Amino acid sequence: MLHRRFLLAAGLAAIGFSLSPLAWAHHGWGSYDATKTLTLDGIVEKVNPDNPHGELMLKADGKVWHVILSPPSRMANRGKAIAEIKVGDRLVAVGYASKTHANEMRAERITHNGVTVELR
Repeated sequence: MLHRRFLLAAGLAAIGFSLSPLAWAHHGWGSYDATKTLTLDGIVEKVNPDNPHGELMLKADGKVWHVILSPPSRMANRGKAIAEIKVGDRLVAVGYASKTHANEMRAERITHNGVTVELR
């Protein structure tokens, strides 16, 4: 019985160690410039509510920005379900521009229809 427990624990540890680089890579927020806050006030052109993070395309400052949001469940828990955001809506996103992808930002907060939501 002790041998089985050891094997189970070893197997779970191996799975955890093999997945940890994936989790780390997915949440590699170091590719965003947190030294400069970016505020975009624009019109939503597309909304993607899928996990792991919601996304939207926001036309602001003469460009279309790819805005990375938080997971849809977090947004809903904080008072703004991503399903409430529609194409054509005005939205303000505050966050950090990507260091590697032009016109991409990670939103720290959004304001939509008078509701401001902290995303992180």
